[in-house]
Amino acid sequence: MIGFIAAISAVFSWTFACSVWRRESKNLLPRQINIYKNVLASIFFLPVALTINWVSDLTSIFVLVISGIVGISIGDTLYINSLKIIGTRKTLSFEALTPIIATTLGTFSINEIYPQRVWIGSLIVSFSLLMIVRQNTFQKKGTSETNILGILCALGSVFCAVFAALLSRIILISSTLTPLQTSEIRLLSASMFLFFIFKKDFIELLNNRSITKNKNSNLILSTLIGTNFGILFQQIVFKFLPIGIGWTLLSLSPVFALFISKREGDEINKLTIFYSFLSFVGVAIALI
Repeated sequence: MIGFIAAISAVFSWTFACSVWRRESKNLLPRQINIYKNVLASIFFLPVALTINWVSDLTSIFVLVISGIVGISIGDTLYINSLKIIGTRKTLSFEALTPIIATTLGTFSINEIYPQRVWIGSLIVSFSLLMIVRQNTFQKKGTSETNILGILCALGSVFCAVFAALLSRIILISSTLTPLQTSEIRLLSASMFLFFIFKKDFIELLNNRSITKNKNSNLILSTLIGTNFGILFQQIVFKFLPIGIGWTLLSLSPVFALFISKREGDEINKLTIFYSFLSFVGVAIALI
């Protein structure tokens, strides 16, 4: 039950934050938004760093550093770039791939054995979300080349997220590190990586006068909810649930994104509503 509640909380957090990040991507580069939110999020959780034994847990910390760089630094930058190009719901809808990828990866890499109902539920969720993608509801105009770039960014972010989640799951079940501690280690490593790679963007961000007090407030709130709470909830999910089941729940983001679709010019039809309902049926089958 803890894992289920954490997964739904993470979905709500991400959906809200994605909407804000997409709006701000009109004024800031995706990597600048990623730098902003990760540096700020790691500062919010900084007191947690004092509770970590950086010597005895060195191996686990190294794995989490890789997880943070791949999942947050690279994955989130691709993710925000996709939000800017093809929109919130369509970006989130590419998470249709994650239940099957995560379930397969969990089976072959860390020997998590799933009953048949989990595979069936994951397939139903993936099929439902893929059908949502196929609905002609996205109204934003753009060239085919631009849309392809957005799709590639979305797919790249999915693979980065699943791989990073697998590393987190391994550490959470094999070490004494808590979800809160692993969240901070991942955020710190992601922030440091982004700073060293995009130092110029970080300086430009500090000197950017187009970021008004209102925009700052929106970014701070979205960081706290989407990054701090979102990653913490995600880590709790992978602490208590196998990666396949966890990602099946976390992949429901596009369904919750329906609530903000009209604001982004995304019209919803009856088939979209039907497949959204079907995705919940898939989750129910996987969990029963």
